[in-house]
Amino acid sequence: MSCERGNKPANIKKIEKTVARAKKQKADLVIFPELSLTGYVLKDQLYELAEPIPGSSTKIIEDIAKKAKLHLVFGMPELSEKTQATLYNTAVLVGPEGFIGKYRKMYLPTHSVFEEKRYFRGGYETAAFDTDLGKIGLTICYDMFFPEVSRLTRLKGAQIIVCISASPAVRRAFFETLTAARAIENTAFLIYVNLVGIENGLQFWGGSRLVGPQGKVLVKAKYDEEDFVMGEVNYADITPIETFVPVLRDLRPELFDKLKEAAEKL
Repeated sequence: MSCERGNKPANIKKIEKTVARAKKQKADLVIFPELSLTGYVLKDQLYELAEPIPGSSTKIIEDIAKKAKLHLVFGMPELSEKTQATLYNTAVLVGPEGFIGKYRKMYLPTHSVFEEKRYFRGGYETAAFDTDLGKIGLTICYDMFFPEVSRLTRLKGAQIIVCISASPAVRRAFFETLTAARAIENTAFLIYVNLVGIENGLQFWGGSRLVGPQGKVLVKAKYDEEDFVMGEVNYADITPIETFVPVLRDLRPELFDKLKEAAEKL
């Protein structure tokens, strides 16, 4: 999906149109990119566009999901309920019954073309939610570079790890590798949904995909243009992978303590 920067009504209309198309094809879960409510390159305009969650925009999108009787993930700038200028980069999950949960992006890129720490506060908790479709975990973009986020999401029981993203074209090779790696090392399905289009000179590459627990790309969207693709998830596919590549069984928890100690001494 490409977004109109700062135009929430237009982006909601596009989300609604896509959901209607997905419903006709009997989709159960529809996923939109990082900050798809507003667009990504917004700078100080973020303070005007951010909303509490639940809030007015999430209510509208809840109603879209309820009407279509499906689950939906999208991204938006969240305004803290406790302050007037603390923002989070947040993924929201809604379903046929309304709001299910949210995840606040933990790792905020602030290098090269990125300046997220200037605007956002990092989240502190991974997230996995029970739904009629199984347990769905949420992550956002740069979180893919840090295996511990997906690992903790999987250890909370997530069978599907959703990563919504706003990745520019220069990062394409990284994400194509990392999404497969995160699926393999967690024996889980991974759904990566990326922004597309050009915002303030920054080009996003699209390429959204469904990756199986063996690391195989099952479905892939086009590069550099809007696209709509569908794939099927069969949780039974996880069992043989877990059995013959038992990475979760073979975890060594004591190494996590050593990782913490080493990271504190960087």
